[in-house]
Amino acid sequence: MFDKKPKSYTDLLGKTNRIVEGTTIQGDIISSADFRLDGALIGNFTSNGKLVIGPAGSVKGDIICNMADIEGKFEGILKVKEILSIKESASIIGEVEIGKLSVEPGAIFNASCVMFSKTKDTTTSVN
Repeated sequence: MFDKKPKSYTDLLGKTNRIVEGTTIQGDIISSADFRLDGALIGNFTSNGKLVIGPAGSVKGDIICNMADIEGKFEGILKVKEILSIKESASIIGEVEIGKLSVEPGAIFNASCVMFSKTKDTTTSVN
């Protein structure tokens, strides 16, 4: 009855991690929470949450996440378990595996794309 697992501060406050414009990170990011990237990441990103790459943001590496909204630049392998939303200002180059895809007119989408069925199990767990 009283054995409920306490929620983390991230769950309680609904916080989103954020890397601001003008910041460059070289290395891998692992996060269980949502993430907004307006700077540059040269490396890999893994999350059980949602990733937003803002209009000034860029990623050169691999991404694994549940959902993604991309307005900036991405180059690499992108695996999104649920919905990938590509905005008009986005540029995607590489390989993409997704559950569902939304592409706005004007976006650059130069990628091989595989849409997997709901029966396929994708691993997006973060330790």
